[in-house]
This record gives sequence, structure tokens and C-alpha cells, in this order.
Amino acid sequence: MHIGCQQLLLLLVACVFLSHAQAYSALEDARIIAEYKRQLELNHAKIARQLVHRANWASVGSISTNQAVKDYPMVNIISIDDNGLDGNSTGVIRFLLTDLDFTGPDWQNNNKVTFMFTDEQTLNCKNANKDPMEPTCARVIISGQVKKLPDDAPSYNPAMNIFINRHPAAAKWIIEHHFYLCELNIRNIFVLDFYGGPHQVNASDYYAIKI
Repeated sequence: MHIGCQQLLLLLVACVFLSHAQAYSALEDARIIAEYKRQLELNHAKIARQLVHRANWASVGSISTNQAVKDYPMVNIISIDDNGLDGNSTGVIRFLLTDLDFTGPDWQNNNKVTFMFTDEQTLNCKNANKDPMEPTCARVIISGQVKKLPDDAPSYNPAMNIFINRHPAAAKWIIEHHFYLCELNIRNIFVLDFYGGPHQVNASDYYAIKI
């Protein structure tokens, strides 16, 4: 559960009180107030869209069908793209899968997967001297179901061309390893971008963002 505005305000007051009770620090008071204001101004849906759009890849979790680790969570790296014909973000997460890899067989047995994106993928956290595990190093966790796109659909080739434009190496994958194009049918979004726990974002709010 994330902290609501009222609870956050009480926490702010308590922190300021404690700072005065122990040893007054104007700088510490200013820091606490600035963090509180930043929390109120965060647009969690926009942060999710930005992280997805900037990322070229995501960590993807599935339930393994591999006999060595059957029924354990499996994590893989998947190249992704969310661009439209005009090159702008659509928020739709598209990716290539093959049955020769871990995720391909897994989703066909249980098509529930989870993608994770983090601001550290673009080194923004490192450049700001933030540890990747810090809540202020923003991350978004998107769960949903894999949808294999029919290759005879009118939208298939344009979508594949957009993906290859962003990931040129994919042109070889398709021929040599029988990759196919998929989309994520989003069921849930969690955004962690500040102290106080994750925020749940509706898919409709996520898609409504313009970036």
C-alpha cells in the first residue's frame, strides 16, 4: 500500500518535529519539504510511459517450462518497441519471441508475464548518484498477457518494420530463428518512483499520456 497525501503530510510534520527536537537543521527541513512537494507533483502514469518509451529492452518474468527449473520464475531480456508509424510513443509494448528461447515456450503454457523497466537502463540513476534499488530511481512493473500478432493482419508488416528500424539485428533473427511479433495485453501497472511504496496505474491512464 502506498502512503496517501494525509499520511505523507503527517510523516512530514513528524520528521520536521523530530529534527527540531534533536538538532534544528534548516537544510534538512528544506530537503524534507522539497521531497514532499515532489511527491505531490509526480505523474505516475507519465513516468511509466517515459520509462517504456526510452527503453530498448526489458526484463521479462515468466513461469518456466524448462525441465531444469520447471514452475520456477524465469527471467529473460527482451528487446521492445512502442513506436507508431510517426515514430512517437504509443505505449503499446511490442516484442519478438521465438520458441527456441525461454520465454517462447513459457508463454504458450501460461501467457501471464511481467515486464520491468527502470531508469537505470538509460544510466540516469548512475549519473545522478542514485543506487538502482533506491525508490527515487524510478521503475515500472507491468504485468499482462502475451498476444501473438497474426502475420496476415494488415498491421503486421508495418509494425514489424517499425520494430526492425529500432532493432536492425532483428531482421536476421526472424529468418534464422523464426521469431514472431507479439504485444503485451496490459493487466496491471505498478510504478515505484518515490518513497512510500508502489503506485497502481490504470492501463487507460497509461495509454492516455501524450509524450
